Amino acid sequence: MFKRISAFLLVFAFLASGVPAQGKFDYPKPRRGDQVDEYHGTKVADPYRWMEDTDSAETQSWIEAENKLTDAYLATIPEREKIKNRLTEIWNYERYSSPSKIGNYYIYSKNDGLQNQSVLYKTNSINDEGSVFFDPNKIKADGTAALNGSSFTDDGRLWAYGVSIAGSDRTEWKVMDVATGRLLPDTLSPNRQGGVSWLSDNSGFFYSRFPDATAGAELKSQNFYQKLYFHKLGTPQSDDQVVYERPDNKEYFVGGDVSEDGNWLIITVGKGTERMNMVYFKSLSRSDSPIVPLITDLKNSWSFIGNDGPVFYFRTDKDAARGKVVSRNVLDRSMIWRDVIPESADTLNGVQFINNQFVLNYMKDAYTKIKIYETNGSFVRDVELPGIGSAGGFGGKRSDFETFYTYSSYNAPPTIYQYDMRTGKSKLFRQAKVKFDPTKYEVKQVFYSSKDGTKVPMFITYKKGTKLNGKNPTILYGYGGFNIAQTPGFSVSRIAWMEMGGVYAVACIRGGSEYGKTWWEGGSRLKKQNVFDDFIAAGEYLINSKYTSKKKLAIQGGSNGGLLVGAVLNQRPDLFAAALPAVGVMDMLRFTKFTIGWAWTSDYGSPDDPTDFKAMYAYSPYHNAKPGTKYPATLVTTADHDDRVFPAHSFKYTAAMQFAQKGNAPVLIRIETKAGHGAGKPTSKQIQELADIYGFLVKNLDMKVK
Repeated sequence: MFKRISAFLLVFAFLASGVPAQGKFDYPKPRRGDQVDEYHGTKVADPYRWMEDTDSAETQSWIEAENKLTDAYLATIPEREKIKNRLTEIWNYERYSSPSKIGNYYIYSKNDGLQNQSVLYKTNSINDEGSVFFDPNKIKADGTAALNGSSFTDDGRLWAYGVSIAGSDRTEWKVMDVATGRLLPDTLSPNRQGGVSWLSDNSGFFYSRFPDATAGAELKSQNFYQKLYFHKLGTPQSDDQVVYERPDNKEYFVGGDVSEDGNWLIITVGKGTERMNMVYFKSLSRSDSPIVPLITDLKNSWSFIGNDGPVFYFRTDKDAARGKVVSRNVLDRSMIWRDVIPESADTLNGVQFINNQFVLNYMKDAYTKIKIYETNGSFVRDVELPGIGSAGGFGGKRSDFETFYTYSSYNAPPTIYQYDMRTGKSKLFRQAKVKFDPTKYEVKQVFYSSKDGTKVPMFITYKKGTKLNGKNPTILYGYGGFNIAQTPGFSVSRIAWMEMGGVYAVACIRGGSEYGKTWWEGGSRLKKQNVFDDFIAAGEYLINSKYTSKKKLAIQGGSNGGLLVGAVLNQRPDLFAAALPAVGVMDMLRFTKFTIGWAWTSDYGSPDDPTDFKAMYAYSPYHNAKPGTKYPATLVTTADHDDRVFPAHSFKYTAAMQFAQKGNAPVLIRIETKAGHGAGKPTSKQIQELADIYGFLVKNLDMKVK
């Protein structure tokens, strides 16, 4: 946790900071060290290396000075409080998750509107609200404790759940007796561990975890050598047995899941964040049964769907870049794989197994299509959806015929439907009642050409009647990495932006999974520049099509998207008026040194490889901030408990950008406390952060807000 320091130390360490009425900002003056590293014959300066010691007095002094400067600047924006009030107003609506059938009851989550964390409810009937089952808001008064993992036994009698504090990826797991609410003594100490998978007899569960981090450096220490454990109920964690490990490679991730029939343990082994994995299995009929290899290379992705006895079903991209469903009898020595549902023109995003049928979730140009098939591969029907949006759910056991799914889009709040697998009928179950009129907004999908001619889809949402005159303030959002698709979804924060006259655009650039494996690979490692080219081309399209202009265009992205914004900002500072890089990976030469960063080499490459180094050094946001450049207004955001992307990335980048800035536009950083990479952030903190961001845009895009 970042510490408070005395005002005396603050003054001693830095020159005074202030917010000028006009002209350049008087930024804090952090020490520029003389650290120089050599990579493959190239000498690289790292003047702010000392900021990696986030708890040092010098770094703390800089943090306090920066927050003071940012707070003072934001306080001069009169619209900020009005924006916060409107965000609070429209955020205050009841929202639910789809109910899940657990044993003889249902579990769902509900947020009354402004609760910091959603609350779990338990009911015996979907027509009855039931009662509160678990309220994470009672763990911490400030709402910074969040549910981060949940696993019920097959009969619903026991519940294992994980809780993370202040946004950390580290979770502590506990076990509860569902009927009484009594906590069992079984506890898993905080760790960046995988989920829990119970044995069918409730005697224990499998889980993954890393060796304990260095005491006092939990938010910074690297994590290697993940292992799969078995915990026997009623015994201390110290007695847990290692089920599977890979000491031959410290970077392997290891996970285990019990099949629905309780007869098999499916073990997956992957490296980094690639969607490629090995598969092993073990019969659970005997404790001494061997672990048997099924897939022993890291060339393709294999996702277990379910099984009919020894016949296992998987979703894979082997010989099918957009995905297909295959099966294999694991006891048959012929080792023959059978195509059950072949690859289609659309991208297979996921498969559920319910009513003894497969529910396939496809992406067509990044929006959802749902198809149902029999286990023999014969087509049953399409599920009709309301429009261009995203749908998910269809959970349950393979014997269930009742299920639920949720649909949403940029202008459509989440709506939950009850679906009868036998008849194919959807019935409205619950609809969010947000204080806005969705009929006043339009969602459009366009396709534009990137630098190399590749066609890239983009969603554009705005108020109906908006004139394409080049005067509309616009946010262009992107991610472009880790095989993660950008699909249409609802956010009340975007409604507030569009009410202010803003246009919201999402570019589905390469690096994601919108068009399968080749789309991801086309934006990874040595092809990462394609991601930046796609995003730049999206900005040019919006300007050329008169949605906006250079003076009205802002770019936004978080995590890998923060890297995207930082890289594009360096390459085309002339194209945008404002930039919002959040929790970004900004130092491409040292990201492997902290927490789980080493796993990202699958997407970025490794600085230890001379070819990868050359590519990464060319776009690394921290290293390519060019002194003497007129950069657009930039608001960097990060958090003190981010143990996924170490906050020093944003610290060093901000210092470098402030040093490089020649123009009068502000380069500021907002450092949230008691928060992490984003998951589990309390509602109150989300609203305040968005009010600050939109206030920043109002001022720097010269918006006239009614």
